[in-house]
Amino acid sequence: MNLKSFVTGIAIGAVSGYLVNEVVKSKTFISSDTVLSNVKKAFKESTDVEGSWIQQMKEDYEKFPIKAKIYRGGVTCRINDKRMQYEFIADAYTGTVLDVYPI
Repeated sequence: MNLKSFVTGIAIGAVSGYLVNEVVKSKTFISSDTVLSNVKKAFKESTDVEGSWIQQMKEDYEKFPIKAKIYRGGVTCRINDKRMQYEFIADAYTGTVLDVYPI
């Protein structure tokens, strides 16, 4: 084996490893607990949170033209001494909240 073949093999292996790592990272889900924690943190910036929940199972979600795997959850808080309940939908891959609405 000559030096050129060895260096080429190392380079191909390094690039392949990097690409596989990027693909694996892009296809992994964020935990539902992390998503819920981030949503509660956002609510706590403007109100007191009394309770919260999140479904552990991911759902298929489609709102034309968007398709995603999502977590569905909810937050109970006090606004002007009135108990309010909100439901949220968050992308399971990124944790981005796609929608929040009162229930």
